[in-house]
Amino acid sequence: MTATAGDSRGLVPAVMLQGTGSDVGKSLITAGLCRAFTRRGFKVRPFKPQNMSNNAAVTADGGEIGRAQALQARACGVVPAADMNPVLLKPQSATGAQIVLQGRVFGTAGARDYHALKPQLLPRVLESYARLAAAADLMLIEGAGSPAEINLRDGDIANMGFAEAADIPVVLIGDIDRGGVLAALAGTMTLLPEPERRRIKAYIINKFRGDVGLFTPALDILARHTGLSCLGIVPHFAGAVRLPAEDAVVLDRARPAAQRDALQVAVPRLPNIANFDDLDPLLAETGVAVTIVRPGTPLPRNADLVLLPGSKATIADLAAFRAEGWDIDLRAHRRAGGRVLGLCGGYQMLGSRIADPEGIEGPPGAVAGLGLLDVETIIAGDKRLTERQGSDRISGLPVSGYEIHIGRTAGPGTERPLLILDGRNEGAVSPDGLVAGCYLHGLFGADAWRRHYLAGLGGVPDPLLDHAATVEAALDGLAAHLEAHLDLDRLLEIANGR
Repeated sequence: MTATAGDSRGLVPAVMLQGTGSDVGKSLITAGLCRAFTRRGFKVRPFKPQNMSNNAAVTADGGEIGRAQALQARACGVVPAADMNPVLLKPQSATGAQIVLQGRVFGTAGARDYHALKPQLLPRVLESYARLAAAADLMLIEGAGSPAEINLRDGDIANMGFAEAADIPVVLIGDIDRGGVLAALAGTMTLLPEPERRRIKAYIINKFRGDVGLFTPALDILARHTGLSCLGIVPHFAGAVRLPAEDAVVLDRARPAAQRDALQVAVPRLPNIANFDDLDPLLAETGVAVTIVRPGTPLPRNADLVLLPGSKATIADLAAFRAEGWDIDLRAHRRAGGRVLGLCGGYQMLGSRIADPEGIEGPPGAVAGLGLLDVETIIAGDKRLTERQGSDRISGLPVSGYEIHIGRTAGPGTERPLLILDGRNEGAVSPDGLVAGCYLHGLFGADAWRRHYLAGLGGVPDPLLDHAATVEAALDGLAAHLEAHLDLDRLLEIANGR
């Protein structure tokens, strides 16, 4: 069934969580509410009409969605589905992105061309929403960016455009931690036209630190300027660091200092870094210090491991890698006996050559790789989207994860695979065993393998760390946090149109 404006709202109680800007905590609050209402016995489904992220997850039907929606599905206790994020934009340059529609690659477009395309995508977005809602009794919908970006309102499918088309009430989220939350909330309401202001029923203050009593007078001020009530003031949730992040902006934040004798892992901050949640299990290890090496900074000489992460534009990111002089640093690291691991795009970079004859990820052409593995990559063909499981070739320890890439890698190096997945060789290892790469995302989530690998680097991994259990505990903690600080009964009334 294809949903149309006006018929989606009647399917199921629903509320849309929009923000005063990007990175105000919409994804996290939505995930916490998914778990909280699921624990209350509701059949909850998450939905985000349009997402922009290179941190993607593979769905069981071979599609892809934003990693945040996969986490929200996990919070609901359901399998991620392509309909949960029908439009996913994966940036490949400063102005262009790959468009993934209902889990499949639709094409590429620059910002202006995509803006013109959005009205054609709305029927597909509503179609996905209707399918999900048919199996739910509560829909929690996440907006993108801010509805106050009224210069982009024409054809909008991410915020008020979707909310109006599906007739969904809205709750606004403001981030007090960044400052100016009163202006952000009041300014958003001022910029919106009256019909859209009426659609917003309440607001949430997020990431609060300090004495909440000092903020109490602001509630009356906001009531006078917006006419809205506050659903709650949510204190900063420290456990968020144990949950997968949606936006690569988190990589640019300062990290807590690790113990002095920690294993040193260096990760170059590639411009188009993708699926960086591969790092999460390493970040959870107290005996591992993960350094995100920012542009303008050399790869640290004391690194035990240099990890080249995934990339949405491998050739472009390899050029940026060389422009930073990191290729020189990497060769020095290698000569000193340092270990190197490449995942997906990072694996492709480690080979001797990368060719993109059709211009799938950028201008057509071919470049020399870093030459640390005897393999070559051709970026061509259909995107591979699949869950995989198997074992480490040497230790036999189980591993599992997913592949999400375009391109095929071959060469003599693959005769020394890193893994055996579904009975087939995967990846490559250098003759001396110091350099390796593979396409498997989620590799470090295999607890026994991670411990074995880190021990092989000279580290002391946590023998009790169960990464999956850590994520589940963090979701439960987040749900309890929101239960304590938000009026969830009132939120449910709003979802029911009251």
